[in-house]
Amino acid sequence: MSDKDFENTEVPGDEGSAAPASDPQSQGGNPPDGDELTVDDIIDAPQTDDAAAADASPEDRDLLLDLKRVQAEYANYRRRTEEQREVEISRAKGSVAKGLLPVLDDLDRAEKHGDLAEGSAIAVIAEKLRGVVARLGVETYGVAGDVFDPKQHEAIFYAPNPGGAPDGTILDVVEVGYRLGDIELRPAKVVVAGSAE
Repeated sequence: MSDKDFENTEVPGDEGSAAPASDPQSQGGNPPDGDELTVDDIIDAPQTDDAAAADASPEDRDLLLDLKRVQAEYANYRRRTEEQREVEISRAKGSVAKGLLPVLDDLDRAEKHGDLAEGSAIAVIAEKLRGVVARLGVETYGVAGDVFDPKQHEAIFYAPNPGGAPDGTILDVVEVGYRLGDIELRPAKVVVAGSAE
């Protein structure tokens, strides 16, 4: 046989490369129009949790529900941890500030007695210490002339009304009060005008 005989020989059942490709029209299907979904539309469509659960087997549905529960628990855990972190930061700042209150009281007394001369080394240290306390967020309260408030002030003495100040007015502040945000570190100890009744 020559090469020529092989070129013209047809193999039964072989349609070769000239066979038409199968398409919906050749198989009797409907031609795609604008209303039908394409494969890309189906692949790109987001699947809802309900649809995923409906398509899943009972074991997979249980696993999906467990996963949702774990995700919710983790979200709650993160929220609680963040809240607890803020509380612990405030508590730590308050603890440090409470430890410094006696030192601040001593500096206030020294300043009243004139022991903190302007420009002296102790005056510079006092200003630095007060700056650190202020950066922590600690605020002072309790000034002579304010109205006495038992929620904020501790009356250590009631004095007769000397100069016509109304009863319940703070005449003198023995120890300044300190607060850190909403937390009261120490009430102000004051002398109040009027009687204890």
